[in-house]
Amino acid sequence: MAGRNIGVAVDFSSCSKAALRWASTNLTRSGDKLILIHVKSSYQNEQGAVHLWEQSGSPLIPLAEFSDVTKTYGVSPDKETIEILTQVANQIGIEVFAKILYGDPAKKLYEAVDLVPLSCMVIGSRGLSTLKRALMGSVSTYIVNHAACPVTVVKENM
Repeated sequence: MAGRNIGVAVDFSSCSKAALRWASTNLTRSGDKLILIHVKSSYQNEQGAVHLWEQSGSPLIPLAEFSDVTKTYGVSPDKETIEILTQVANQIGIEVFAKILYGDPAKKLYEAVDLVPLSCMVIGSRGLSTLKRALMGSVSTYIVNHAACPVTVVKENM
């Protein structure tokens, strides 16, 4: 049986790390590909290769090359995220990749489902109040309501 492409939305916040930990503990199995989907919403002032991937996002970036994404793609992964990914790749035997997209996070995460393509997506929740969610919108709510694959929302304090 072929492995699945499991997408995890990451912005390197504590809630996205909780989603990453949950996915690696409860969802991944040997043969799967864990694909970090990071959306960078502000990129207009950046120079270089970023503009090459403005529409379709970066190619899939293997974990071994993930530390170089800062200069090439304008993204700064934190040490804790790299450690989680390295541990998962070594213990479970999965391949880890990253895909960097540029634009509105909700819309780009939605597009990533078909673009990659993903078997399922895991996304963290900041736990906005009803009022803040109504005023600001919720990326996780948008993905749950529009994505064409199963979506799991993980609260930070789980």
